[in-house]
Amino acid sequence: MANTSRATVRKAIHNRIRRKVKGSSQRPRLAVYRSLNHIYAQVVDDELGKTIVSASTTEKDLRGNTGGNLDAARRIGQAIAERALEKGIESVVFDRGGYLYHGRIKALTDAARAGGLNKNELAAREAEAAAAASEENVEVKAEEKPRKKTKEKQ
Repeated sequence: MANTSRATVRKAIHNRIRRKVKGSSQRPRLAVYRSLNHIYAQVVDDELGKTIVSASTTEKDLRGNTGGNLDAARRIGQAIAERALEKGIESVVFDRGGYLYHGRIKALTDAARAGGLNKNELAAREAEAAAAASEENVEVKAEEKPRKKTKEKQ
């Protein structure tokens, strides 16, 4: 059994993701990091190696009761979207940082989309959700096949 910590495994996953996800000047990377107490997000141009905008729960104006919950993640997502739009960035590549796309990571990215980043993705997600809801409402009744009658032994 390997002696690896969660942090080591997450770093390995993040390195695998980073091989595929690259940020450019036209479409920079939205990198997310979460700790137990805080959540951080930054928009990075990998070609220049510079952070364009950032937001975190350690900032005085974004600090709430706690930085490690869904409400804090939504605040950071909204703030990063506003700051990116001010800089003229409308589309980003999401980098989940080796974390599962669930919970605080999902809340942050959904809030960023709702705030105006990647408007085309938000419209596509809403269309998929509407299609899934309409499929659930339509009941498809499967025809029952008649059972074969077996001959009883006499």
